[in-house]
Amino acid sequence: MSEVRSSRVPDSLVLIFGLIILAQLATYVLPAGEFARNGREVVRGSYHAVEAEPLPVFTFLTAVPVGLTEAADIIFFILIVGGVFGVLRATGAIDALIGVAIRRVGDRPAWLVGGMVTLFAIGSSTVGMAEEYVPFIPLLVAMCLALKADAVVALGIVYVGAGVGYACAALNPFTVLIGQSIAGVELTSGQGVRWLLLAICLVIGIHHILRYLRQVQADATRSVVRDVSYDEGFDLPDDLRLTSSRVAVIGVFAAGIGLFVYGVGAREWYLTELTAVFLGIALAGAAVARLSPNRVARAFYVGAAELTTTALIVGFARTIQVVLTEGQVIDTVINGLAAPLASQPGYVAAVGMLAVQTVCNLFIPSGSGQAYVTMPIMAPIADLTGLSRQTAVLAYQFGDGFTNMVVPTNPVLMGMLALARVPYQRWLRFVGPLLVKFYLVAIVALMLAVRWDY
Repeated sequence: MSEVRSSRVPDSLVLIFGLIILAQLATYVLPAGEFARNGREVVRGSYHAVEAEPLPVFTFLTAVPVGLTEAADIIFFILIVGGVFGVLRATGAIDALIGVAIRRVGDRPAWLVGGMVTLFAIGSSTVGMAEEYVPFIPLLVAMCLALKADAVVALGIVYVGAGVGYACAALNPFTVLIGQSIAGVELTSGQGVRWLLLAICLVIGIHHILRYLRQVQADATRSVVRDVSYDEGFDLPDDLRLTSSRVAVIGVFAAGIGLFVYGVGAREWYLTELTAVFLGIALAGAAVARLSPNRVARAFYVGAAELTTTALIVGFARTIQVVLTEGQVIDTVINGLAAPLASQPGYVAAVGMLAVQTVCNLFIPSGSGQAYVTMPIMAPIADLTGLSRQTAVLAYQFGDGFTNMVVPTNPVLMGMLALARVPYQRWLRFVGPLLVKFYLVAIVALMLAVRWDY
């Protein structure tokens, strides 16, 4: 019975491919149009209709290689980092660290879950980490299974943290700083409010995860993935001793992450530099653990292979945006959503901005890409409705960060779901009620921002 029920749940790739076809159908219905752009910024009031040839019938197929190409930086990053984590796991250091966490605070899940969610949120809030979390999924799934929880808890630890980190980002250079720059707001200003919102949403998110975790521990049949097999690929090894060499490997890893954090803030590093840092971590860690070159190579192959599904999901998800762009209807959607807000009073406009950003994130899941398209429109709308531009940036952050936790066009989310073997619909059952709570916080925060002229 469980196999029949499981077979009725569409795989992530099936769902995404259906959205690619739906995107192509939308190009035949919606009128083509575009904004004039100054570099990547949209020129206010410049939307106009354009002539566009209908997309060829087989665009939904030919666009796939284009989507894979345009997502190449993330795809190769995922594969390489998967290989690096394969090497790190071969040293035994990461598994030993998880073993220590289970032994020390396994009977206190609030400490374990709360601490990890907070760390992931801070990483996203400050340096914009998201793709970097993908390799942690199998390790956290193994940890949660050892705690008699399930893979949904593991995914929640990572993606609730990342979603809250992005939605309430204090210094994220890829979202909040870009949004403030486009809106003409002083960079890093208003972060005290955003740190407060981060703390509030973290408490709500951690409570939601812990409540579900306790339900599953008390009754395994309440797990939303109770019929999914985790018999292979998520086992912790028998040797979980935290030896001196493994401590040194962990130190190498921590130093590498610290180097990247410095590079993002001081040198504007991104995926290319991060990939190089991870390769350096693998080489240094292997040397400290005294692994032979051949063993390092084999571990790298295995680690990269384990993330192949994730990498492909990322490329296919990127194809949705390729189809909408080739059909020249993305700007049509944005203009149709944003134009009515200009005539609304402040409170309505603020919540309306949140709604617009939420819908836009379905079509443009990239936070920075969404900022360049929507903020040149939202900032003037804020002026027309008496809102501060800081409030417009906050609405953009909420719409981007919270929605990324559920939109199927988000390649990182879909990749993590595939890696954790969590069907999309099951994830929605877990995170949907939490998202309602987050949006209530967002609406109240925007109302107060209007009231206090934030």
